[in-house]
Amino acid sequence: MTGTMDQRAVRDEHHSVGELVGQAAEQLSRLVRQEVALAKEELAEKGRRAGRGGGLLGAAGAVAYAGLLALAGAGVAALSLVLPVWAAALIVTGVLFVIAGVLAAAGRGQLRRAAPPTPEEALGSVRADVEEIRERAHR
Repeated sequence: MTGTMDQRAVRDEHHSVGELVGQAAEQLSRLVRQEVALAKEELAEKGRRAGRGGGLLGAAGAVAYAGLLALAGAGVAALSLVLPVWAAALIVTGVLFVIAGVLAAAGRGQLRRAAPPTPEEALGSVRADVEEIRERAHR
């Protein structure tokens, strides 16, 4: 009778292979879900940066277009009037082009921060998880 009691106690202390495999599968599934959520968040942030960069570049294009129109107005004013009118239009044109340059530089910076479109942080985390699993498997 004590022999069966000892076996039952040992069995209660140790999990069966099926239980261990089930726990490992559950933990791996949870880990994969967490990594996918991290990747989604990282890609969403990069998408927001790309959107801001594209918007700033669009604004730079609109301001540059307005600058081109002002430059055309300055040319007309220069041909038809005396110095003060076209000089003023030329100054306004220069200011608009400076604004366009600043917007373009800001937009370019946003686009550079958004590239590459891969979730680098999530991939690094997955690599660390895989390395940890490998180390534990070899113990």
